[in-house]
Amino acid sequence: MESVEFSATLQSTEGLPEKNSRWLARLSPGWFGAVMGTGIIAVIAAADPGHFASLSASMRDTAYGVAALAALLAVLLIVPYVLRWIIYPGRSWSSLQDPQTGPLHGTVPGGILVLSVVAATVGPRILSSSVTASLIEVLDGIGIPLALLISVLFAYLLFTLDHHDREEVNGGWFIPPVVTIIVPVVLVPLMRLVSSSAARLLLFAGYAFFGVGLILFVLVLAMLHDRMITLPLPAAAMAPSLWIVLGPAGVGAAALLDLAQVAPLVLGPSARAIGPLSVLGATLLWGFGAWSLVVALALLGRYLRQGGIPYGVGWWGFTFPVGALTVATVSLAKTWSLPIIGDVAFAMFILLAVLWLGVSASTLGSLLGRKKLSTSPAAPATMQ
Repeated sequence: MESVEFSATLQSTEGLPEKNSRWLARLSPGWFGAVMGTGIIAVIAAADPGHFASLSASMRDTAYGVAALAALLAVLLIVPYVLRWIIYPGRSWSSLQDPQTGPLHGTVPGGILVLSVVAATVGPRILSSSVTASLIEVLDGIGIPLALLISVLFAYLLFTLDHHDREEVNGGWFIPPVVTIIVPVVLVPLMRLVSSSAARLLLFAGYAFFGVGLILFVLVLAMLHDRMITLPLPAAAMAPSLWIVLGPAGVGAAALLDLAQVAPLVLGPSARAIGPLSVLGATLLWGFGAWSLVVALALLGRYLRQGGIPYGVGWWGFTFPVGALTVATVSLAKTWSLPIIGDVAFAMFILLAVLWLGVSASTLGSLLGRKKLSTSPAAPATMQ
């Protein structure tokens, strides 16, 4: 939670009284979670979970409409985000150093990379192959370096700054790992467009990024597990961050399956063993993700019974993680040829749609009500 001391630090670094600071100075880095949570719906709708004939047209139209909405959100958000770093570098840097607001900066490359996935899945249906390829290349060229930079920088700050309170550990720390694991997914479409030697390099990079994200995920998971057992549950405002654990599990499973599909095209017969091992690894990750979803729902019920969860930008943490697990479920249903898992994927898509509608309605209500959705020393940082 941000403190009065943190606010005072911002005043001293910027030379502006808090009461007179503009909305841009208080803009949360976590707003790109809306791009991630919206874009993933387009990806799932394009995959048509459940494959119900009566819903195929609706799924197609949903994919088109939501993809456009995600792109619009990204355009509207990237300008103020960049301006905040230019006009208020002190505030931006201070928020990156904070253990609660810092990982939220990862939603920016996360949103860009999710848009790359949207371009690869929805783009070919409405754009020419050359335009789609160029769009993916541009988004990857921006999102991948930024994802690596924020992942390294946030870890460096955690290692070098004084953080002695285990209560600072939160689910937001999963954001840099999950964004890193998205990288292999966005590299796969490029492997089909380049020379064999370049494709081999991209495949190598994909597995390398997967390793970074997966190991960071396991390390953060261990810390959060210890924090949850030995300390009281996080404050209600932090509850959405507990859902982010679904993201690395879901994206990790999807990334393994995507890499396994393209590996034989790149490596030839030597990739024969990659397929079965990838299916096994993806299923294991999915199993943990499904278990985590049940736990997250149980904890959500507890929070609701104890007074509810105050609205904030962190509510978008309910959306993308569920979407990531749903994408993995759709892929595994096809891989295992299990229609019942396809039905599970459809049910999860309905849950995601309900969550997205609820979060979107609350966001619009707050904006229209002119409530502050930015940094406030009296509110949890992840919810701003």
